[in-house]
Amino acid sequence: MQIAVLTFDAFNEIDSFVSAALLNRLSGRGWRAYITGATDRVTSKNGVVVEAQKSLEFASEADVVIFGSGMKTDEIAGNHAMLARMNVDPARQLLVGQCSGVLIMSALGLFSGEPICTDRMTEPLLTRQGLCVSDQAFHALGNVATAGGCLASQYIAAWIIGRGLGIEQAAKVIRNAAPVGQQDEYVNRAIATVSPFLTTEAGHKAAQERMRSGRERGYR
Repeated sequence: MQIAVLTFDAFNEIDSFVSAALLNRLSGRGWRAYITGATDRVTSKNGVVVEAQKSLEFASEADVVIFGSGMKTDEIAGNHAMLARMNVDPARQLLVGQCSGVLIMSALGLFSGEPICTDRMTEPLLTRQGLCVSDQAFHALGNVATAGGCLASQYIAAWIIGRGLGIEQAAKVIRNAAPVGQQDEYVNRAIATVSPFLTTEAGHKAAQERMRSGRERGYR
């Protein structure tokens, strides 16, 4: 499983690093999450400079794409040249947006009326687009998911692992990363949050058809 963690200048460190770290715990199973950037180096909102492991075009090749958040995400969502570099397809990829990363997904036309999860600062921007913002941490429809709040990174990782390797493996990864003495609490919350969205293959296909029918509007 190849995973692109889209990471732009002024990115939120928790969004990019936590999900990547959790998913890379499965490197022995052939999984690899890459910090994927529009430039060779990206600088976080707090001045942390990292080398991008993959270019933005990797988003079209990856099995999973995570749209991370940051202080400049709304600018990226309005940049058609940048959007054109992210050639993603929910028919063959898992696509997940976290907090303001959801703005990029919206600009790519990936939503078709389902509830959207995001942070409180991004919520007004999505509401003005006519999208339905949900007051919950995680939601998925078929292969497209959204999460609200930095620490929802664990739910993103759990959902991706659950889709690829099953809920038991997701629980194992969360347990191994959870604070000592609180493992059951963390695992139970994560599994309860994502398990309603681990649907059957038939459900995935039906959801994908609904998304395709509403995606023809192009960039917003």
